[in-house]
Amino acid sequence: MEALGWILADERRAQRFLDLTGLSPATLRASAASAATHRAVLDYLCAHERDLLEAAEALSLNPQAIASAREGLSR
Repeated sequence: MEALGWILADERRAQRFLDLTGLSPATLRASAASAATHRAVLDYLCAHERDLLEAAEALSLNPQAIASAREGLSR
């Protein structure tokens, strides 16, 4: 998931993600492909507008596409 890579590319952002999700580096590595981790990534981005906008720009996505992906995983 490109959004996870974007989060982890910045040490401070990565640490905030780990702190907020309760994941450790080891559990994140083990669960990176899971739907629950994908939801956590999208929840994290959607809860932080600045990160959402920066991630969307870096990944050449519309912020609404990220929000829509989050909604799709919630179903």
